[in-house]
Amino acid sequence: MSIKKLASQTLWYGVSSIVARFINYLLTPYLTYKFLDWQYGEMSMVYSFIPFMNVVFTYGMETAYFRFSTKENKEDVFNTTSISMLSSTLILSFVLVLLYKPLATLLKIDSHPEYMLLSAAIIGLDTLTTIPYARLRQDARPRKFAFTKLFGIIINIITLYFFLSICPKLIADNPNHWCAAFFIKDWAVGYVLLANLIQSVITLLLLSKEFTGFKWKFNTQLWKSMIYYGLPLIVAGFAGMINETFDRIMLGWWAPVHSVAEAKAEVGTYAACYKLSILISLSVQAFRMGAEPFFFKTSTEDNAPRTYARVMKFFVITLCIMFLIVAMYLDVWKYFIRNPKMYVGLRVVPILLLANMFLGIYYNLSVWYKLAHKTIAGAWITVIGAVLTMFINYFFIPYYSYMACAWATFGCYGSMMVVSYVWGQKYYRIPYAWKKLSAYILISVALYFVHRGIITLSSGKFINLGSATLLLWGFLWFIGKIEKKELQQIPVLNKLL
Repeated sequence: MSIKKLASQTLWYGVSSIVARFINYLLTPYLTYKFLDWQYGEMSMVYSFIPFMNVVFTYGMETAYFRFSTKENKEDVFNTTSISMLSSTLILSFVLVLLYKPLATLLKIDSHPEYMLLSAAIIGLDTLTTIPYARLRQDARPRKFAFTKLFGIIINIITLYFFLSICPKLIADNPNHWCAAFFIKDWAVGYVLLANLIQSVITLLLLSKEFTGFKWKFNTQLWKSMIYYGLPLIVAGFAGMINETFDRIMLGWWAPVHSVAEAKAEVGTYAACYKLSILISLSVQAFRMGAEPFFFKTSTEDNAPRTYARVMKFFVITLCIMFLIVAMYLDVWKYFIRNPKMYVGLRVVPILLLANMFLGIYYNLSVWYKLAHKTIAGAWITVIGAVLTMFINYFFIPYYSYMACAWATFGCYGSMMVVSYVWGQKYYRIPYAWKKLSAYILISVALYFVHRGIITLSSGKFINLGSATLLLWGFLWFIGKIEKKELQQIPVLNKLL
């Protein structure tokens, strides 16, 4: 598979994921307008818990499915994986339902333990779509993948808007309206979860052909091999969730404030500002969707390492551009947050942008341990990051609140990137142009500080936008000069250059 093919599939998977997440991202101004800061924080804490359970429920089987589909009978792999996931989902969902009250206490939502029941249903249904989606990616069917993703998120938004905006208005106009029979006034976070649950149900129905397409033939030996391959990924995934979302929960526990409501407000501010790193996150997500099957399929080619190195270069250039677009135009992006009280947290955004850039590079580097069948290495690397995250947050949140969370994320992903590169070059050498790529990142950061210096000396809207635009175009011109030969091989860019 060529880089052109990867770009094509990344475009389809990426566009669907990017558009879906960007539409969801557009909910940020709506929710920050509708919710108080502590309510937004409460919602963020619940949605920090769900990814942890997603890791446990999927237990590395998605990656194992891709790996074993390339060397075993595809139907055997699909049947065995589907049966395994269906059985485990039923058992684990039952356990979550039994523990919903203690979990609600842990997340400081004692007054609404039913949120955990809704979360359990969402987690279970989303797990059941994992292998159908993997099947679509493996079979190179990005159009259906894109349609189901987008349709699901649109249903989510329509439902959410109905609960949070239409119902209150109908009841205000007519207290006897039929909506009054079920509408609960102070259940805002519950309606977010309910809309998500409806989305999950509809998505599973759209994937019913893939979901029910397996046969009840279970290959025990194959399953054991897949579990052995995937189990380290549970550790890696769980540690990864500590790195990605657990800081919200820790911030809710240890924020230097005097009440639970104030702690939730701190979480809300941090979570809303974290959303402004969305462009970097979306680029990374799009890349991951197309890259995992691409890496496995390309691994048998003679020039695979060189191909991986070229992919890394274009990926880092893209991330640098995204960093500059968000960081230098932050005074524009901030209006996605409709609660001005949350603007105090904007200082974390450049730090989080760089952190997510490091995470994207790490995902690119992770090809070595997946191809070398050393997934335990991925687990260890992520655990190192998780320990660093826990250490920084534990000692510094009580003094620096969400700034500690931002720097913990930066340190975590930066350390994972460096360790993965050094370790990977010993087992699966890839000729990354690391000096050039490091220079691109440093230049991007330097341009950001130049921009901050300019607007500090001479404030004003036009100065701000003009400086950002001039420096961004300067970086694009510089990249065009340095990478002209490479970029001319890309069909659209060759005409521009």
